[in-house]
Amino acid sequence: MVIGRKNWMFAGSQNGARDAATLFSLVASCKLGGVDPFAWFRDVLARIPTHPADHMHELIPRQWKTRFGPQPSPATPAVA
Repeated sequence: MVIGRKNWMFAGSQNGARDAATLFSLVASCKLGGVDPFAWFRDVLARIPTHPADHMHELIPRQWKTRFGPQPSPATPAVA
């Protein structure tokens, strides 16, 4: 964040600064929830057109992880 401060000072416009802040917030939410931001963006952007509007809360990073995110593979049994 510190390195980008000078770069963000001139975001081009107020709308550009707002859009950048929105993206940074979404990435930070993913990281806090233990979600890969790239995987989340890719899946959610593909899912939005057909996802029911009354279920948009399911696309929040933490909830997306439990519903749609990659499922951990079952642990392989140890071979003795």
